[in-house]
Amino acid sequence: MRDKRITAGRTVLYIILIGYSLITITPFLWSIITSLKTQAEISAGNTILPSGVDLGAYRTILESQYTTWVGNSLMVAVIVTIVNVIFNTMAGYALARIDFTGKKLLFKLMLGLIMVPSQVTMIPAYIFVSKLGLIDTHFSIVITSAVSIAYIFMMRQFFVNFPKELEEAAAIDGLTKIGTFFRIVLPTALPAIATQAIFIFMGVWNEFMKPLLYISSPDKYLLTQGLNALAKQFKNSTSWNIVMAGSILSIIPIMLIYIFLNRYFTTSNDKTAGIK
Repeated sequence: MRDKRITAGRTVLYIILIGYSLITITPFLWSIITSLKTQAEISAGNTILPSGVDLGAYRTILESQYTTWVGNSLMVAVIVTIVNVIFNTMAGYALARIDFTGKKLLFKLMLGLIMVPSQVTMIPAYIFVSKLGLIDTHFSIVITSAVSIAYIFMMRQFFVNFPKELEEAAAIDGLTKIGTFFRIVLPTALPAIATQAIFIFMGVWNEFMKPLLYISSPDKYLLTQGLNALAKQFKNSTSWNIVMAGSILSIIPIMLIYIFLNRYFTTSNDKTAGIK
């Protein structure tokens, strides 16, 4: 009787999970199918599947400034991710392990700032960037995205649970605080670093408001901004195949980054599981 209940419960759970998976993946499949349709098929609107594989939309995308936009987004996303990982990790370690005046007050202030919506700081940030003469440069996005309080908090929580015995052993061996951080602590924190790197890269890659606010030259557009400008060229037509083709191509780099870091995260987690 108990086995039947367990089986029935698992069956219901699997049905729910399969249904949720279908709901989640349907828009993505629709985008792929639409990108392979001709404009005539989209205008007719009477077919779900394309009559054949038409790559015209992808050719149109690649003949635009798409590669330039991808390069711009990749450069900005990589720089912001590296800068964030360094600053967030060092700040998290300092808040967890180093005693200094005003530490508790600073931590409480940072927690309070997490609740401030980004829209509130948008205009002050723009004025700051404008005063520095960085409008219409990629550095404007880098400097306004250099740190993340949420990931500082995450790294701080990671280091709070970090075994002090390793740091004490490093001190006995003659390592300074900086040496201990870079040679002992940082390699052990790779799972947390990989996690924040994935989400930071995804956030910058999908960012739309900051590029729209700071960048105006088409050759400096980030990918989201460029795809939006490309979509506006076809807003009076039914060229959804071009819009969907651009969206599908924009997903590829971030999927590769996720796959790479996810494997690295799993490997690092396995290696460090025995430390606790």
